[in-house]
Amino acid sequence: MAALPIVLVPVAGGVSLEGSDIAASSGGDTAPVGAGRFLYVRNGGASSRTVTIATPGTVSGLPIADVTVAVPAGESKILPLTSLVRGANGRAALSYDAVTDLTVACFELER
Repeated sequence: MAALPIVLVPVAGGVSLEGSDIAASSGGDTAPVGAGRFLYVRNGGASSRTVTIATPGTVSGLPIADVTVAVPAGESKILPLTSLVRGANGRAALSYDAVTDLTVACFELER
């Protein structure tokens, strides 16, 4: 499991998210969470991939469902990394149904 670093993105001006992404780890990854932080997922493969972000919290004793997002072949998705997905170690736990041609990066909007 790799710990993804934060890449700062300036609020003013544009930035390409591609090029900062790294190969997704087959055992999953972790990412820092908080306001203005998000996960960028790029699927360069020929099949759809599913990304799951664990949500360890509960509401009235009932578990909150994990965040599960399909990333179609050849497409990218941006997922918020709010405190809802903060694990005991202070980071989000990420898993993937397959990692072939799947890249990820964690970004934070610079204030």
